[in-house]
Amino acid sequence: MAYLFGDILAVTWFDVALTWGLALLLMAVMTRVWRPLLALSVHTELAQVEGVKVWQVSASYMLLIALMVTVAMKVVGVLLLTALLIIPAATARRFARTPERMALLAIVLGMLALMLGMVISLQLDTPTGPSIVVAASFYSFWCNGCHSVAAD
Repeated sequence: MAYLFGDILAVTWFDVALTWGLALLLMAVMTRVWRPLLALSVHTELAQVEGVKVWQVSASYMLLIALMVTVAMKVVGVLLLTALLIIPAATARRFARTPERMALLAIVLGMLALMLGMVISLQLDTPTGPSIVVAASFYSFWCNGCHSVAAD
């Protein structure tokens, strides 16, 4: 069950250090491959014509995702990790005009979901991983409702 749903309360200091190290590695690699990755996500053949090494960029991105999933699996579990990859990015997409702003907003929304989910877990004595995903889903629905009302 711990691999499916994770247990954030069982995280050790080594896990925290490993997560920070991976975060720094992710930021370093993403700053290096951001433009080629963006070109690749728009149109593969056009990116190849522009000189992007498609295989190298794709392989490095897949490796980064695999590393992130491996480390985050202990914290939130495999099933809930998928939700945390999708929900903040989907919410941020509605508010951002550029991919860079979308990425930054998704990071902020993910951190807010983490904090709110932990508070919910503490106050209601619920499992922490699912509480984090419920918090992310809650603000996603709330933000999308606010955005659609504001657009009207």
